[in-house]
Amino acid sequence: MILKPDYLYLLAGVLLLIIAGMSLRDRSNPRRFATALFWALYSVVFLAGQLIPPAVVGVMVIVMALLAGLGGVRLGSYDKLADSVRAVKAKTLANKLFFPALIIPLVTVLCAVAFKDAKIGGTPLFDPKNVTLLSLGIGCLVAWPLCLKLTGDGPVQSMRESRRLLESMGWAVMLPQLLATLGLLFTDAGVGKAVADITKTYLAVDNRMVAVATYAICMALFTMIMGNAFAAFPVITAGIGLPILLNQHHGDAAVMAAIGMFSGYCGTLMTPMAANFNIVPAALLELPDKHGVIKVQWQTALPLLLVNIGLMYVLMFR
Repeated sequence: MILKPDYLYLLAGVLLLIIAGMSLRDRSNPRRFATALFWALYSVVFLAGQLIPPAVVGVMVIVMALLAGLGGVRLGSYDKLADSVRAVKAKTLANKLFFPALIIPLVTVLCAVAFKDAKIGGTPLFDPKNVTLLSLGIGCLVAWPLCLKLTGDGPVQSMRESRRLLESMGWAVMLPQLLATLGLLFTDAGVGKAVADITKTYLAVDNRMVAVATYAICMALFTMIMGNAFAAFPVITAGIGLPILLNQHHGDAAVMAAIGMFSGYCGTLMTPMAANFNIVPAALLELPDKHGVIKVQWQTALPLLLVNIGLMYVLMFR
């Protein structure tokens, strides 16, 4: 294969290393050394994670967690454009600002659909297992020069804005990776079996409605803990879905999987652990309440979870 996800990881690592250097030079940041160390360690994970012993990577992650937990990652100064200049630019560009954002999904879909089986000299153009990820990376690379052309800014200013966004998000940037790892740990540790034992002991799962409600609610709750429905799915499905809904009640596996994941997404709407959905947008939009997104979304999530329980009960045992 010609294009591999490793290239995207290297690009991300270089970007983080540059940001670490910019943070180190920012004397206005009272925690500039700790902030720079955080981003430098994160860059090493992308640049050489596969070459470093797992124990060393684990130590690096612990150091990063300590830096973030002790308030070592702080915002700096970013040489932002004056508000008056930003207002004039926004008025001039108007809806043209959406063009780069639309280019990314368009290029992603085009590459993923039209070039997924492309070959050059008999060699696949894309890694077959990561076509969508690579297509997304290409979409971002295509959109970058378009952004520069549209705004009239240079690459250095784009790096300043990248640093501002990353430092606004702070430690939450690495949360998706940590939560994905947590899901693997839970699965390997046999949490699914423990969940099955608890539900069979304390809940009347012989009743179909109770079993369905337990599965859907546990998907939402574990997603709230893990921050990711994909991480919660194997744990709850191994503990409740397979042994109870499928083997005991002979339900439809496809319906269980589809609506079960949707139930997990209800949990995503209600947890700060899903930082990329709920905390990061609040930071990027500079909302006064960092939990403001969650406070609005739970009002939709809870009724939707009840609807999912009803749909699963009706459709799964037809």
